[in-house]
Amino acid sequence: MNVQIDKTYPMPCSAAVAWEFLQNLEAVAACMPGAKITERLDAGRYQGTVTVKVGPATMSFRGEVEMKDVDSASRTLRLLGKGTDSTGSSGASMKLTARIKVAEGGLCTLVGASEVSMSGKAAAFGGRMMNAVADQILKQFAANFAGRVGALEAQRAAAVAPGGGTAGAPTLIPPPAAEELNGLALAWTIFKDWLRGLFSKRTA
Repeated sequence: MNVQIDKTYPMPCSAAVAWEFLQNLEAVAACMPGAKITERLDAGRYQGTVTVKVGPATMSFRGEVEMKDVDSASRTLRLLGKGTDSTGSSGASMKLTARIKVAEGGLCTLVGASEVSMSGKAAAFGGRMMNAVADQILKQFAANFAGRVGALEAQRAAAVAPGGGTAGAPTLIPPPAAEELNGLALAWTIFKDWLRGLFSKRTA
């Protein structure tokens, strides 16, 4: 089963700051709830895990992600990822193209286009449900990403302000607090999507 996901999120920073952050795959992965980089295999290639908790149930996926086709001129990069769950009963792969686009007021937007392929038990959820789940995951990710680049932008501004240091001073970004994927929000999103489908069938 294949699912196409296209999203655009406003960011509270300049395009230069967001692009710099986007190229740091370990920092970006830390913005994804439940995701963790466990090993750097070589330049641009990592192994990691994604853990999802829904009530008492926990699903854990292990896989590999690779950064490819980094284009600084257009502030665009492509990521390839693949993985399987701990039982081997489900598999997933992802192709993601991410781009930082200049916006008004010196700010920017994060534009993402991805194609996700599911196999095994995970494919039984269906395309509409997968889209609802993906939308909730990406909202949490975008909020974390915005928080990190917003903090980075503020630190850069403070560094060049009078009495705030120099532009060459190193910038430290505190890591985000450990956060699991919001299983309750996912369940609520799926339930609302099911209700919409149920009532649309009754009124058809």
